[in-house]
Amino acid sequence: MSGIVSYGSYIPKYRIKPDEIARVWGEDPESIRNGIYILSKSVPSPDEDVATISVEAARNAMMRGNIPPRDIGSIYVGSESHPYAVKPTATIVASAIGANFNMFAADYEFACKAGTAAMQNVKAMVDSGMIKSGMAIGADTSQGAPGDALEYSASAGGTAMIIGKEKVIAEINDTLSVTSDTPDFWRREGQPYPTHGERFTGEPAYFKHTIGAAKKLMERVSTTPKDYKYAVFHQPNGKFPTRAAKQLGFSDDQFKDGLLTPQIGNTYSAAMMTGLSAILDIAEAGDRILAVSFGSGAGSDAFDLTVTDQIDTMDRKAAPTIRELLSKVIWVDYAIYAKFKKKIVTGDNIE
Repeated sequence: MSGIVSYGSYIPKYRIKPDEIARVWGEDPESIRNGIYILSKSVPSPDEDVATISVEAARNAMMRGNIPPRDIGSIYVGSESHPYAVKPTATIVASAIGANFNMFAADYEFACKAGTAAMQNVKAMVDSGMIKSGMAIGADTSQGAPGDALEYSASAGGTAMIIGKEKVIAEINDTLSVTSDTPDFWRREGQPYPTHGERFTGEPAYFKHTIGAAKKLMERVSTTPKDYKYAVFHQPNGKFPTRAAKQLGFSDDQFKDGLLTPQIGNTYSAAMMTGLSAILDIAEAGDRILAVSFGSGAGSDAFDLTVTDQIDTMDRKAAPTIRELLSKVIWVDYAIYAKFKKKIVTGDNIE
């Protein structure tokens, strides 16, 4: 059976606290923290974008699994903040890791579930025999307009999953998707910041799709929450995935290890995949995992996974673990944050 062969993540070391953002905009910091349950968020440095973050995540995945570039038959990068409107990120990653000339490569978009959509397509290609193994990446340097609610959560990070049939550490037992035209979040071509439906993003968007996909998958594979050691969900903030998990019947112990948003914010396309990466850092053979992503617009991808004995032979510390990435922190104030995110207009970009 096909499944995850290796994985790798990257999280920028710069962080800002919601309290600092609230200070600038005259908001109540305690109200903000309690409202979204985010204590800090990652900030990309001026020379970091989806391409560089994807390359770091890809290299970590290959290093952890000791996988040669020639074995990678496809690279798909899911993001809503690709550095180029017309120029694929996937080709940059392929060149940086030394992948074969004869391979499949493309960029994916579906809001925050573009990376998991890539995972599904790579699995399908492996199962069909088209490729030996392939890489799916979810990465973002997400945007939030100055003073907008998104500014407290939109962060940066990336995770790469290598999927194949040999030396599988986590079998993908099944996967499915749910989709509807629910316009809860969007950004038109040329606009620097997205627009969102505020509370509308909750009930008809996030919860309907996330809970719906989870229930449908558990029905298909005849499981209940008690059958899983871990559960991880898309994390636009700290409260939504907690509420979804509890509505489905999962306990705190089942979802706490994959809940990273309180420390790093919403990494968008990387959110669920990075939470899954944190779980794979500590999972043991036989552990079953339910993983559900969500992308505005709207849809969810759900995965049922079982960790195999192969994970005992993998040197998981061969690449930075999520705990290591979380421990490397440089705090910035709003001025540095605004400079890094290019929110400050300078003489160089005034016409």
